[in-house]
Amino acid sequence: MIIECFDGGIVRLTEPSEFGKFKLVLHADTRLATEAWKGITLLDDRDALVSIDLVPTLTGRPDDASWDQRYAEMVAKARQHGWIDTERHAIRAHIERAL
Repeated sequence: MIIECFDGGIVRLTEPSEFGKFKLVLHADTRLATEAWKGITLLDDRDALVSIDLVPTLTGRPDDASWDQRYAEMVAKARQHGWIDTERHAIRAHIERAL
């Protein structure tokens, strides 16, 4: 599952059924766009926090109950591995920068 972030606050979900990976791909100048990405907090150049509630609202999300169930399972596994920030209700994501 990839969350892609673009200038202008545009955020979309790609590879939404790939639950074995979770990353953020930046296609934007992060100094200018960070404020516009609601539910996404850049921690440093390598990691970000993505609101658990944001992901199901993104463009690109399949509209079916089985996806909801698999997403909940992914969040539960992330919690077991310590990748959930409980205070912010967010999932830690690795950051990649698009060329």
